[in-house]
Amino acid sequence: MTSPSESAVAAATGIAELGAEAQRARTSYGEGALVVCDQVVRIYTGEGIEVQALQGLDLLIDQGELVAMVGASGSGKSTLMNILAGLDTPSAGRVRVAGQDLGAMSPKERLIYRRQQVGFVWQQTSRNLLPYLTARQNVMTPMRFNGYRRRLRDERAMELLSVLGVAHCADRVPSRMSGGEQQRAAIATALANDPKVLLADEPTGELDSRTAQDVFRALQTANSEFGATVLVVTHDPAVSHEVQRTVAIRDGRTSSETLRHDAADELGNTVRHAVEYAVLDRAGRVQLPREMTEEHQMRDRVVLRSLDDHIGVWPDRPGDPSGPAGQGESGPGQAAAGAGERQ
Repeated sequence: MTSPSESAVAAATGIAELGAEAQRARTSYGEGALVVCDQVVRIYTGEGIEVQALQGLDLLIDQGELVAMVGASGSGKSTLMNILAGLDTPSAGRVRVAGQDLGAMSPKERLIYRRQQVGFVWQQTSRNLLPYLTARQNVMTPMRFNGYRRRLRDERAMELLSVLGVAHCADRVPSRMSGGEQQRAAIATALANDPKVLLADEPTGELDSRTAQDVFRALQTANSEFGATVLVVTHDPAVSHEVQRTVAIRDGRTSSETLRHDAADELGNTVRHAVEYAVLDRAGRVQLPREMTEEHQMRDRVVLRSLDDHIGVWPDRPGDPSGPAGQGESGPGQAAAGAGERQ
């Protein structure tokens, strides 16, 4: 017969093992990725109102990727960008960039992170550049705070402006530059300290289509020539269709990803193929596209059945004898999925 003390020891050992297993799972998730968002939650409160901007978001971005992020207004895109930029902190979950845990940083560490590891480009051109400095001086300023010598600052500033096609604006203040020139100078400024990650929050939102193409090419150059991993929030289809990976956010979670690749057709012409995937998060959740759920009148609950090579999803129609829900109780390969537990 087991004594109470032995039972207590066994229970404690079991809890410790479960904790260690959970920690191993959290540590291994995203291993090798440059940007790791692990079940990130961000809650804002004010005047008795609570808003969940991010609701357990998972996201991995590998070094060297150029990723577009899309989503409706209020979906959580800007909240995520502010967290990745070190301007905000998550309420729960973990965010790691280049091996650094953003949630565990002190204010001083967060300042160093913003100076050295990440660059940011805002949609509003007026927020990106100091109006009383020239383009060259704007690019040199972050390097000055980071301890670069003047000669090196000047050389790198001119290199960045030249590669991004705005060397002719080196001695102009922002008011003497076009919107596209300002954004390209802003990208050069964001790249000044050679960051690991470049974040751009709708950088083409205030530009015409032709100028927007120039700015997006500058982001591509930042990725290909300077080695920055780029995450760009956009509503512009011309931008999102040009990247190999587009991540969609809905209701504070990643909902789908579109992957693109080039292949040759029968005539030898290069054709871009795109496949949209629903995202299966770490908790096993999938967000079904709204247009599909509305078409098939899916609400509250759906029926799942494991078939030979896929999982079938049906609306809950108990009165329909031809549907899975009308064919008796769920067997080993069939389950009902609900919107949540009901009391």
